[in-house]
Amino acid sequence: IATLYDRLLAGGLDRSGTVLALGGGVTGDMAGFAAASYMRGVRFVQIPTTLLAMVDASVGGKTGVDLPQGKNLVGAFKQPALVIVDPGVLETLPAEEVRSGMSEAIKHGIIGAPDLFAELESPQPGSRFPMSVSQLTRALELKIQTVEGDPFEQGRRAVLNLGHTVAHALERLSDYGLRHGEAVAIGMVAAARISAELGRAEPSLPGRIEAALAAWGLPVRCPPFGVGSIWEAMAHDKKRRGRSQRWILPHAIGHVEITDAVPRQVVASVLTGMGARSKE
Repeated sequence: IATLYDRLLAGGLDRSGTVLALGGGVTGDMAGFAAASYMRGVRFVQIPTTLLAMVDASVGGKTGVDLPQGKNLVGAFKQPALVIVDPGVLETLPAEEVRSGMSEAIKHGIIGAPDLFAELESPQPGSRFPMSVSQLTRALELKIQTVEGDPFEQGRRAVLNLGHTVAHALERLSDYGLRHGEAVAIGMVAAARISAELGRAEPSLPGRIEAALAAWGLPVRCPPFGVGSIWEAMAHDKKRRGRSQRWILPHAIGHVEITDAVPRQVVASVLTGMGARSKE
């Protein structure tokens, strides 16, 4: 970020200028935070080039950078003046980045677009893009509508964090070697299993979500980190409230709840069942 400030100054950017982010989610987050804070704010334009950035990171106005202690702990809300989505750039996107983006698209289906989820449960072979333009649009609309109702994440917008409570901890413990979408996939399976364990979801729901993610080649098992280490990493997450973790638990496809009433022993049991180590 400091390097970006130096380049903006060297280029003579003033308060009438625009910072344009061309790239994936990390590029957008960094450029957006720089735009939000440089000279107390300049215009910002997003041109996402990854599927994950198209369906999620480029819209919503959340920007941030990581600290060694956790994910996106420094940031600002900065709504872009314009977002340009060109699906044509996905033709050169590596397969692993396509999978990562599909995780967030499937997440949107679970949150509030059951028809979209049903379409994405089984990948269509031979298609030019991983998602049709219609599917991409619907995933974007879900995100946009949720953000417009709660732009600063004071309430309902938190549902967009489905899977992220565990995901951010796993990203940190992997030293960010685990892709965001991969971590979110594991986190969504954990959330679904916790929901079923607490009796808030049908027993079949975790399996359905897990199968949809696995169909796209996404991981559904937890890396062998210690449960205690995962819990400690979650304690540094910005979504917590006091000493409580905030969880997004799916009740059914298209219906999720926000809660902090998840006992630690249930989390530990679920994560252990998914592959985490019970002992450090």
